[in-house]
Amino acid sequence: MPDRTPDPTPDPTPDPTPDLTPDRKPDRPSGAEDGAGRSPGEQDPGRDRLRGALLRPSRRQAVVAVLLAVLGFAFVVQVRDTAANDTYAGLRESDLIQVLDGLTGTAERARREVDRLETRRDELQDESQARSAALDEAEQRVRTLNVIAGLVPVSGPGLRVTITESDSRVSVGSLLDTVQELRTAGAEAMELNDSIRLGADSSFEDAVGGIELDDQLLESPYVLDVIGDPHILRSALNFSSGPVETFETLDGATVTIEELESVEITSVRDAPRPEYAELDSGQ
Repeated sequence: MPDRTPDPTPDPTPDPTPDLTPDRKPDRPSGAEDGAGRSPGEQDPGRDRLRGALLRPSRRQAVVAVLLAVLGFAFVVQVRDTAANDTYAGLRESDLIQVLDGLTGTAERARREVDRLETRRDELQDESQARSAALDEAEQRVRTLNVIAGLVPVSGPGLRVTITESDSRVSVGSLLDTVQELRTAGAEAMELNDSIRLGADSSFEDAVGGIELDDQLLESPYVLDVIGDPHILRSALNFSSGPVETFETLDGATVTIEELESVEITSVRDAPRPEYAELDSGQ
């Protein structure tokens, strides 16, 4: 027969109503610290130092601040200048190629123009030098011709030949031979009696009381001043049967020769104007 005796320990029945009371955190004790490890009444030393640095900066901090400000200003100016000068920043590649081609063409034209100008400058310099050389040569030839023609006063080393008559007269032929010998020896200028300049067309003639040279009467003694090499000129007068021997033996005259370091010839001849000859048009 089944045992109907009830179980002395019945199962507990769960409480159908949940505990809706929220959990409460324990109150912080009055002496507890915050998350930074400080009590509420304690101040932060780092924050105090930062506040003091901002309100009362030291001299070093002020200098650093000024330098930073200047650096920042320079950076801003550089950025703005770069942005303002960046002319080609917004151009396309094809546009940049066209600009480059244009600049290349301009540079090439400028180079050709410089070459042309330099060439012309060299030509002008050559022409100027050639013209200057031609002018110098022409001036030198004019001076030489003026001296040879007796158109200008001259001076230089040479001889002074004095011919003094005695009982007989000095012949025109003897005097003319003397002048020719001196010219052959290189005489560059000659003058008789400090008054008449000898030239290529000078003429001697016998006259009453003396010798007539270029229509002017000269009397003894005849003083002939000659410019040239003194030693060569003396040799041209003193050779055997030369002018000195002729004067002394045939004309009975006395001849003295002085070598001078400087002979002054001041008389000049009038330049004759050609009557028939004309300058060639091709010259």
